[in-house]
Amino acid sequence: MPTPNPAFVPPAGQTTRPDLQGTFGMAAATHWTATATAQSVLERGGNAFDAAVAGAFVLHVVEPHLNGPGGDLTAVFATATDPTPVVLVGQGPAPAAATPEHYRAEGLALVPGSGALAATVPGAVDAWLLLLRDHGTWELADVLAPAIGYARDGHPVAPAVVRTITAVQDLFRQHWPTSAAQWLPDGAVPAAGDLVRNEALASVLDRLVAAGTGSGTRTARIDAARTEWSEGSVAEAIDRFVREPHRHSSGTDHAGVIRGSDLAAFRASYEPATTATFRGCTIAKTGPWGQGPALLQTLRLLDPLDDALLDPSTEVGAHTIVEAQKLALADREAFYGDGDVPMDVLLSGAYTDERRALIGDRASAELRPGSVAGVEHVLPPFRTPDDAERPAGLGEPTVQVARGAGRPPVAPAAPAAPGAPAAPGAPVAPVAPAAPVEDRGEPFVAPDGETRGDTCHIDVVDRWGNIVSATPSGGWLQSSPTIPGLGFCLGTRLQMTWLEPGTASTLRPGDRPRTTLTPTLVLRDGEPVAALGSPGGDQQDQWQLLFLLRWIVGGYSPQQAIDAPALHTTSFPGSFWPRTWEPAGLVVEDRLGDAVIAGLEARGHVVTRAGDWSLGRLSCVTRDTSTGVLGAAANPRGAQGYAAGR
Repeated sequence: MPTPNPAFVPPAGQTTRPDLQGTFGMAAATHWTATATAQSVLERGGNAFDAAVAGAFVLHVVEPHLNGPGGDLTAVFATATDPTPVVLVGQGPAPAAATPEHYRAEGLALVPGSGALAATVPGAVDAWLLLLRDHGTWELADVLAPAIGYARDGHPVAPAVVRTITAVQDLFRQHWPTSAAQWLPDGAVPAAGDLVRNEALASVLDRLVAAGTGSGTRTARIDAARTEWSEGSVAEAIDRFVREPHRHSSGTDHAGVIRGSDLAAFRASYEPATTATFRGCTIAKTGPWGQGPALLQTLRLLDPLDDALLDPSTEVGAHTIVEAQKLALADREAFYGDGDVPMDVLLSGAYTDERRALIGDRASAELRPGSVAGVEHVLPPFRTPDDAERPAGLGEPTVQVARGAGRPPVAPAAPAAPGAPAAPGAPVAPVAPAAPVEDRGEPFVAPDGETRGDTCHIDVVDRWGNIVSATPSGGWLQSSPTIPGLGFCLGTRLQMTWLEPGTASTLRPGDRPRTTLTPTLVLRDGEPVAALGSPGGDQQDQWQLLFLLRWIVGGYSPQQAIDAPALHTTSFPGSFWPRTWEPAGLVVEDRLGDAVIAGLEARGHVVTRAGDWSLGRLSCVTRDTSTGVLGAAANPRGAQGYAAGR
């Protein structure tokens, strides 16, 4: 076990779950069925990539409110023969017809948060098949068998899925009848534990397997499945269905712009990881077309500080960490996107030193991006929860907390671009400061399908040294109407683009949206030692940062680090519709303690108490390169994530 750092608050004497250890293989995921599936593949001789792909397709079935075949994914992995971290890119781009002009012509000021207009090209399935082809060993039929079985024969539906269906049942009944047919059997919301089935999805997976019949090699059979997905019946069904207008989160009806030709033009790919060093470790993330490098910037800001300033469980530590995150996330807004991003400057010592000097004793309520010579971007208009207009019928989220009293006034939102149309839908009264609102901890799902705090996660490591961290997401059941004959819907990742011209993440056909999906690989001395990640939208890396600080600096075990009290800032523009922010906002678990929370409020943080066990769904697997001992840990919050191994 690691040695606790005396500069940190000691970890809890008892963990919620054991720190698993073994030498054979480990898996951890946000649903126990995916974990069990992945571990069963390892037990039958498959490697970490076979196991991760099998578990991921099961996640499509058992966590349909958080991901699906119509969604996207990013992963970071290393192989037993090459420890260099590699990014698997399963984030699809904007369709060819997805232009800001089209959306404005539809009367929209933002890309909606639900409905087919928010869809990117589905990237998850092709990415998983690419990883299986190049680094797995199993046949596709064997890898897909568990998911096909759970879809066709049924699985006990999790309570979180039921809560999501409950939230959107009226939308399904009134506007999305194909979704009602799939998710409201006999016209009613299923009860937790009921067996739910998805025959259409099982048939889609059957067709992927059948596409390779007669192909002479394993590689050819998987490539045939990829072609069937992107150019066959799936693409045809999507093209045909989205042409029919349907209700979006804007409260208005629109047809989608994605076409079969968009699917045919996309193939998943690999990229080198973006990395930075921190306290003797190398942290590997996606490129700045995702939010991952903001974690690297934060770690660079914190690296030279005293250990006592890096403990999230103390007032000064939590304050310092949050202020560093605000600076990195402001840079995310100003610079990140699918284009030329000056990461060499943003991660440089001189730039980081200059930015670190901005961390003061008081909570900043400003968005303070840095400046890079020769790089100019327009910042989009900022909206607060109080001044963002919402369409009629938008109700409260599934996960609610109450804002504390004494919330300071905030500046009004910046005006829309000249000539921009007003947001559609009937205006409603602003949300009162003390009204229950979502805490961006667990997933937010509104009755119109708007979702924030997305995603699921899976990590696997095997006895040979293959290791993978993957965050699949999107295409959840509430994102747009279920496509007949497919059993799934499209994703909504385009909501992370802006319609205003000149921003780093303005909507551009063929470009990837600045995704929130951000898995992590950690290396020591050039060898992978941990794979980790968490659902949570904009909070994914914020919660992973707490883990890394407690594990690397604080000497916590992985399970102790996952169990420890969590927090995150909301003082930056959110990636999800309606793209609001709360200046100086800070969400904390109550277990942080009254004295610490009061101290943070005294520093000017606008604190939301989220309950004792509410923030984060992190999981991880680990690898000790000197002994060969493998480990795993999983989050107890929500009573759904699990780790397994031996």
